Amino acid sequence: MQGVRFEPTEEQRRTVRAMSGFGIPQEDIATFLDIEPKTLRKHFRRELDRGMVEATAKVAQSLFQMATSGNNVAAAIFWMKARAGWREKQEIRVGPTNLDEVSDEELLQVIQHVRDAIAEGEELAAEAAQLTTEQQPPST
Repeated sequence: MQGVRFEPTEEQRRTVRAMSGFGIPQEDIATFLDIEPKTLRKHFRRELDRGMVEATAKVAQSLFQMATSGNNVAAAIFWMKARAGWREKQEIRVGPTNLDEVSDEELLQVIQHVRDAIAEGEELAAEAAQLTTEQQPPST
């Protein structure tokens, strides 16, 4: 309707915020409201932005609760990888690339460091397994 000023309703604002949060493309939201995408962005900018932020915050809150409850090891591992920089593999770097330049003493230090890291990883895995076992409800 050209020439008629568009006035969004509160129901349309709620709908846009929800659809935006669900990740529905703006063009599809505009089609749903039977308006042009440009009109959508002009009149619903706040709802488009807030919908995405609110949805992300809600999912982050849910993931955080799952990760910290002790009942969802996968969520905790994901959180540590995404937020704390944990990795599946450890990277070991030795200074010189030519091993002929590395003294026996330096090689022994590197070997001991690797052994310590492996032992620490095994201890952490055992602790995690123990925590997981303790968190399981008793079998009936």
